[in-house]
Amino acid sequence: MSAQRIEGLDLDALERWFAEHVEGFAGQLDAELVSGGKSNLTYRLTDGRSSWVLRRPPLGMLTPSAHDMAREYRVVAALHGTPVPVARPVGLLDPSVTGVQCAIVEFVPGAVLRTEDDLAPYTDEQVRACAMALVDTLAALHAIDPAEVGLAEFGKPAGYLARQIRRWYGQWERVRTRHLPDLEALHTELQERCPAESGAAIVHGDFRIDNTIVDPDDPAVVRAVVDWEMATLGDPLADLAMHVVYSDPAFSSVLGGSAASTSPRMPDRREIVERYRAASGRDVGEMSFHLGLAYFKLAVIAEGIHRRYVDGDTRGEGFATVGEAPPPLAAAGRKVLGGGW
Repeated sequence: MSAQRIEGLDLDALERWFAEHVEGFAGQLDAELVSGGKSNLTYRLTDGRSSWVLRRPPLGMLTPSAHDMAREYRVVAALHGTPVPVARPVGLLDPSVTGVQCAIVEFVPGAVLRTEDDLAPYTDEQVRACAMALVDTLAALHAIDPAEVGLAEFGKPAGYLARQIRRWYGQWERVRTRHLPDLEALHTELQERCPAESGAAIVHGDFRIDNTIVDPDDPAVVRAVVDWEMATLGDPLADLAMHVVYSDPAFSSVLGGSAASTSPRMPDRREIVERYRAASGRDVGEMSFHLGLAYFKLAVIAEGIHRRYVDGDTRGEGFATVGEAPPPLAAAGRKVLGGGW
């Protein structure tokens, strides 16, 4: 049995599970916390011959509907083998094994482009090609028929947008550390402007460049899309909008510095939306609303991370600046909702 003590993991229990369920397991696990995760905790496990990734809920306070390992694992298992690249599923562990629900997938080697420094080795043409490949991957996800991959009951697309507004405001009330007038006003404006859904698709919910693994030699090759904790069935334009708003410089503080998604080397948001329109064939006429909703959600996500930091429930580095993000994100949401995008 392992003598390691890794916060958030019971390695002895994991080794027993691996010995029973994973063919060829060498008998002892080493583990490390993977940097970059600001919500669910992500660990790399290895027995010296093979490697896996384990995801578990964050330590401390949990927000309802987020951090659901079973949902995350279910969608990855459903998408494995489709045109959307995902890690091979290995197992879903219930709390009786390690105290919390955990999802384990095969480790996918490659590059995760989190910061502008991570983009530095690539030419402008490679960076642009990567950005367009991400949009094409998102369009491919939205083209999958949920019923054909066993996800027909994965969510309720009808009323998705109105539920998103209610749900994320509920999250805000649980995690907020202060009063933000712009966020309150944005919430009211979203309620008043909420349109009918543009369609229904499997949505990732948090699609951005650093939630993918790319080929380190050719970043236009997406090896895996990761972090499916917010996936459901919903409006695909809402998914596109979340991807787009990650280009706002206000988001860089969430990553503790200069984020790859906010790099000026990336195509601008109108190019991204046009690429998606061409790849998907979808009408993108309601983007102002969807972008406003995306800013609203991102502001709440940032506040939730900041709340866990304030409460001492985060692990790793890069959390100290996250609290700077919600005010400008909320203000940007109000601006874009008025058509200024």
